[in-house]
Amino acid sequence: MTSYSDTVNLLRESFMSGKTRTEQFRRSQLEALGKLIEENTAEIYESLKKDLRKPQFEAEISELSLIRSEINLAINNLNSWMKDEHVSKNIATSFDSAFIRKDPFGVVLIISPWNYPVQLALIPLVGAIAAGNCVLLKPSEISPNTERLLVDVLPRYLDKDCYAVFCGGAEETSQLLENKFDYIFFTGNPHVGRIIMTAAAKHLTPVTLELGGKNPCYVDDDCDVQNAAKRIAWTKFFNAGQTCLAPDYVLCSERTRDKLLSAMQSTIQAFYGEDPKLSPDLARIITDRHFHRVSGFLGSGRIVTGGQTDETERYIAPTLLVDVKESDPIMQEEIFGPILPFLTVEGIEDAIRFINLREKPLAAYVYSCNAQVVDQFLTRTQSGGFCANDGLMHSTLTALPFGGVGNSGMGKYHGKFSFDTFSHDRACHLRSAGLEKLNEVRYPPYNLSRLSILRYSTEVKRKGGCSLQ
Repeated sequence: MTSYSDTVNLLRESFMSGKTRTEQFRRSQLEALGKLIEENTAEIYESLKKDLRKPQFEAEISELSLIRSEINLAINNLNSWMKDEHVSKNIATSFDSAFIRKDPFGVVLIISPWNYPVQLALIPLVGAIAAGNCVLLKPSEISPNTERLLVDVLPRYLDKDCYAVFCGGAEETSQLLENKFDYIFFTGNPHVGRIIMTAAAKHLTPVTLELGGKNPCYVDDDCDVQNAAKRIAWTKFFNAGQTCLAPDYVLCSERTRDKLLSAMQSTIQAFYGEDPKLSPDLARIITDRHFHRVSGFLGSGRIVTGGQTDETERYIAPTLLVDVKESDPIMQEEIFGPILPFLTVEGIEDAIRFINLREKPLAAYVYSCNAQVVDQFLTRTQSGGFCANDGLMHSTLTALPFGGVGNSGMGKYHGKFSFDTFSHDRACHLRSAGLEKLNEVRYPPYNLSRLSILRYSTEVKRKGGCSLQ
């Protein structure tokens, strides 16, 4: 506990010194983070392989490439992001200066998960650095090899007085949360998210919660089944299904289900061979505990494809389930594994009703060649993100915000949204010490004439004529 407090105090002293506020310092730390990635790529690949048996291809596109993009974008735009944002004024303030100052919060706590243990630790860190904060990073102990790597390499590249990394599990995290932070950024599940939010409430600390949920995937009768099968299979079985954006269940008509199942069976074989266990392109479940939880879902419904497991390797085959009931265990929580249940619906109305009766997911997917169906699905459902005729790819766009809504989280990041998340929009109004005659209209003794002048000089006027009859 003392060491946590000492570290937080050191970070706060560094922040109060103003060290992190200059553009030069922020830029140097972002460049150092980029250098860390380039000089330790092989070690990162190896740690991800040991923790998740993550294929190098997946490690590159879902971890390192995304981090590089975020670092480069922040460096390219840091000067413009940091500039004061001047705003329009009213008549009463026309001789003044009014602007929004992008202030760093101070000392930020980032708690990252195990499924993408590099990306989900470093992308928020990029935003916090760019915004001028000091940071305490807590990687997940569930991916121990990557945790040890981050603890080892980060202090070799980043300023030790401004950025720290801590190891530990739930007990250590609870102790850490006893300290006062100026902002907390957490990625994980809704259960732990509630714990984080409760701890933050003690100090009235603002939070971003990046959580998960059961992402629906509606496949319309009017769709390209072969393309849908490939895209759904890739997004579902990427990282062995341990992705917060993975489709969690498929909704479709019975006729489309049979065609899609056949296409996905062929796709799984094309992707991973006759025996997916031998494929170098399929990751493994992170721990024995997670293996037993996910494999327990195989009792729901009926297995059409897959279902094989190997506890010694924490292997679960890409699996498709049918005849799944809404009350089955697999429909009660996020799967986070390579098992995809199919539920039949009458059509889009039935699918939308099914989705809207449940918690708002992190992502919603629709596959259809009919633009009206896509628009209906987009307009009448709610989710953190939305993707038509594909999956995951919206998260690669730094121009789009990434975040949940309701049970799937609060707040957003990626690109400039990360900078904004870790910045306080400080309202600034600078007025001359003189020109006092202009202020007398608001001083007592009050009268209606002065009130009319004050209202005229401060109120926003409606444009155009009145539409009321």
